[in-house]
Amino acid sequence: MDRELTAWALALAQALLFIAAAPLLAGWLQRVKCHMQNRDAPAVWQPYRNLAKLLRKQMLLAENASWLFRAVPYIVFGAVLLAAAVVPLFAVHLPSAAIADMIVLVAFFALARFFTALAGLDIGTAFGGMGASREMMVAALAEPAMLMAVFTLSMTASTTNLSVATAYMLQAGLVLRPSFLFALLALAMVAVAETSRVPVDNPATHLELTMLHEAMILEYGGRHLALIEWASQIKLMIYSVLIIDFFFPWGIATDFSAMALAVGVIAVTAKLMLLAVVLVVWETVLAKMRLFRVPQFLGFALMLSLLAMLTHVVLETG
Repeated sequence: MDRELTAWALALAQALLFIAAAPLLAGWLQRVKCHMQNRDAPAVWQPYRNLAKLLRKQMLLAENASWLFRAVPYIVFGAVLLAAAVVPLFAVHLPSAAIADMIVLVAFFALARFFTALAGLDIGTAFGGMGASREMMVAALAEPAMLMAVFTLSMTASTTNLSVATAYMLQAGLVLRPSFLFALLALAMVAVAETSRVPVDNPATHLELTMLHEAMILEYGGRHLALIEWASQIKLMIYSVLIIDFFFPWGIATDFSAMALAVGVIAVTAKLMLLAVVLVVWETVLAKMRLFRVPQFLGFALMLSLLAMLTHVVLETG
C-alpha cells in the first residue's frame, strides 16, 4: 500500500514538475539565444514574470466573442496538461503509465489545436481566420509524419505505451539502428513545426504576413493569454522530453529509490539544457522560410519517417 501511494505521489510530482519547469525551459532557451546573437539576455525566470503579469491584467473581450472563445484557453491548457501527465519525465513505471499511449498523446495535441483554430475563427477577424487555416495546413502535414516516426519506435519496442517503450530503449542500451536516425530527424522537424519555431514560424514576431500560431490568439489577453502561453511552453517541453525518452533515455529512473530519482531529475535537466542549445543553434543558422515552403519542409519529414519504417522492416525484422 505504501509503495502504491509513493508511486501515485511521484506521478503527481512529475506532472507538477512539467507545469512548473516548462517556463524555466523557455527562459533558458531565450537566454541562450540572446547570448548566441550577442544581445542582452533576460533572466531565466523571465517567463514566470510574464505569466504573473498576464494573470494580474484585466481581460478585454470582443463584443461578439462567444462562450467558446472564453472556454478555449481552459480547454487547451487542460489538454496539454493531460498530455504532460502521461509523458515519462524522470521515472518510468508510474501509475500514469497505464494511459501513456503515443496515439492518445497525439490526440491531446489535436484536441488543443482544433479548439485553438475555432477560437481564431470565432471573432471573425482576418488574422484569426488566416492563422487558423495555416495552422490546420501545418497539422495536416505534421501529424502523419509524427505518427509514422512514432510507429517506427513502437514496432521496435512492440508497444505504443510511452513508459514501456522508454524502458525498452533503456534496457536495450546503445544499439546502432539506422531507422532511429531517420525517426529522430523526422520527429525533430515535426517538433519544430508543432511548437511554432524557426524556420516554420517565429514566436518572437507579430508580422501579419508570417504569423501562424500567434495570429489565432491575437484577440486574447490577461488570464486567457497566460494560459495559452503556458500551454505552448508545456508543449515545447513535451516534445523535448519525447525526443530524450525515445533516443537518449539514459539516466531515467526505473525504480523509486531516492538515488535513482535524483539521478533521473539531474539527467533530464542536463539533457533538456543541451537540447535547448541545439535548438538555438538550429534557429540561429536558419532563416524563417516562406509559408509556401512549409509543405516541402514537412513533406521531407514525412519522407524521413517513411524511410525509418521501411529501414526497420528491411533491416530489423524477418
